[in-house]
Amino acid sequence: MPELDKMDADELLRRYTNGERDFSGIDLHHCNLYRAELPDINLSHANLVDVNLCRANLTQANLNGANLSDAKLTATNLRQANLSNANLVNANLMLAELGGADLKDADLQGASLWQATLNKADLMNANLQGVDLSGADLVGTSFVGANLEKADMSSANLIAADLGAACLRDANLKAANLWNSNLNGATLDNTILPDGHLHY
Repeated sequence: MPELDKMDADELLRRYTNGERDFSGIDLHHCNLYRAELPDINLSHANLVDVNLCRANLTQANLNGANLSDAKLTATNLRQANLSNANLVNANLMLAELGGADLKDADLQGASLWQATLNKADLMNANLQGVDLSGADLVGTSFVGANLEKADMSSANLIAADLGAACLRDANLKAANLWNSNLNGATLDNTILPDGHLHY
């Protein structure tokens, strides 16, 4: 695999301000882009390990295949962003806005999505093992085939969510709202259901 071109935050912001949008495959790891305004940017396959994008605007950004492991994405606006195949292992997505985002086949193992907004997001086949989705807004979200083993979804709003064929083994759904949601084919071994009882 070829080495990615390294770029610092100042250069990225300068070039973006001058109208450039395609930054696919660049190396921005450890950069501080706090509150950066970067809607529609193309960061596909970029190295964004441990980047600080807290409160940044990444609306409709292309982050397909990007490495965002350990990234700081607290309260980041990622609405309608393309995060398919992205590596979000251990990323902090607390309070993030992910409504309508494409997270198909993304790896979110160990990520924190506490009180994040993921309504109508597509998480088909995503790896969400052990994630914190407590209190998250998941209305109409697709988790078809997703791995939610040991996920904390307590008090989450899952109205009309599609959890078909999802793995919910050892997951916590206590006090979650599952009204009109689909659990057909889901694995519910040792799952704590909304009434607080275990499903064996």
